[in-house]
Amino acid sequence: MAVHLSVVMPVYNERHLVAEAVRRLLAVESPLLARLELVLVDDGSTDGTGAVLRELARSDPRRIVLVKHTSNRGKGAAVRSGVARARGWVTVVQDADLEYDPRDLPRLLLPFVAEGADAVFGSRFLPSDYRRVLYFRHTLGNRLLTFLCNLFTDLNLTDMETCYKAVRTRLLQSIPIRSDDFRIEPELTLKLAKRGARIFEVPVRYAGRTYEEGKKIGWRDAIRAVTAMLRFGVIDDLYAEDEYGSNILTSMAAVPRFNRWMADTIRPWVGERVLEIGAGLGNLTRSLTPRERYTVSDVNPHYLDYLANHARGKPYMDVARVDVTEFDDFCKLLGDYDTVICLNVLEHLPDEDAALRNLRAALRPGGRAILLVPQGPERFNSLDAALGHERRYTRASLGAALERNGFAMEALLDFNRATVPGWWWNGRVLGRRHFSKLQLKAVDWGTPLLRILDGLLPWPGTSLVAVARHRGA
Repeated sequence: MAVHLSVVMPVYNERHLVAEAVRRLLAVESPLLARLELVLVDDGSTDGTGAVLRELARSDPRRIVLVKHTSNRGKGAAVRSGVARARGWVTVVQDADLEYDPRDLPRLLLPFVAEGADAVFGSRFLPSDYRRVLYFRHTLGNRLLTFLCNLFTDLNLTDMETCYKAVRTRLLQSIPIRSDDFRIEPELTLKLAKRGARIFEVPVRYAGRTYEEGKKIGWRDAIRAVTAMLRFGVIDDLYAEDEYGSNILTSMAAVPRFNRWMADTIRPWVGERVLEIGAGLGNLTRSLTPRERYTVSDVNPHYLDYLANHARGKPYMDVARVDVTEFDDFCKLLGDYDTVICLNVLEHLPDEDAALRNLRAALRPGGRAILLVPQGPERFNSLDAALGHERRYTRASLGAALERNGFAMEALLDFNRATVPGWWWNGRVLGRRHFSKLQLKAVDWGTPLLRILDGLLPWPGTSLVAVARHRGA
């Protein structure tokens, strides 16, 4: 397999070096490299670099794209602009200062091809052919920053500050990059770790510059890097806004205890051949596997990539793109399961009947559909609207929908009574469109108490859990 590679090169006042950097880059050839695209970003250069870049772009318009900033905004801003223009399968950042050797790029591509990597870092500190010997204090600072980043991420990187970070383009473009300067290095590392990316390291050659030769990073950038770790270690700003609402729905990953409670609630009815609809990031999956067969599905491509990585090494698990309203997506799944799990999905669909018919088609006669839906139409508020809910259910409306689509109700449970006041206060009184991180943490920490209160409080739960059997022919 050969890779279409996009190289983003941020450039600021490098008129004496950038032409040679581009020449070396475009000369790279490898069986792993199907096509190379170079995105040059002129970050407001004032020394004549802009003219050099324009000439380079004119000389090879098929492979070179030029993006220009009217003022100097910093490396992070330049990378952000370049990533937005990338069209390759993998994107890597290449500085224009000749410190990194483009001949190492095929080495970075190998883990993508051989190991299904999401990201590959080129480490200056793993054994390599050679490296230029320079500042001890600079090396010590790099190692210290890498050590701190490893504490935040629980990774064992050897070089967090490396320029050579190659990432699958679709994954990289789905991550919001907030840093405009060198803080992009810890920010991107922390966000890749929190997204559960499969990160690899390979050794690369490094010929660092002295400050007299134009090196731009200094001790102030090290302090900024630490502040970035503190910021992005606490804040889960992991998804850019998209058509799937990824940035909203991933909040459920922050409540693992709550997710385990949901899994414990439905576990008595879960069989050995399971299809999970809308699996997201596998928040429920982890608590219900292994099984004889377990198919995880979603429509969000970012979630599907994550689930595919999660399924590696698990022979009982497969991943499928399944739109619950599209019968064509179920053609290979017909009658193959004894359990279909569909939590927090049905309320999003304009056509609930089509979805329920498809769920029934995936089940063997007598198999179970397990659903969780929000309860109480009178509770519909701004939070429902932000989450894309079409409706909230009553016991009667959910039972009727299941009955007319070939199911017989086996059990119908109220779930999560204790958070009803919080839902009302946040959505109806305050008009909020999301829960704060602190509120989500409080719910997760308080889940043991919520489980106790669920059997004591008198009002209907926030949600309904339905277990319904396929009635047969």
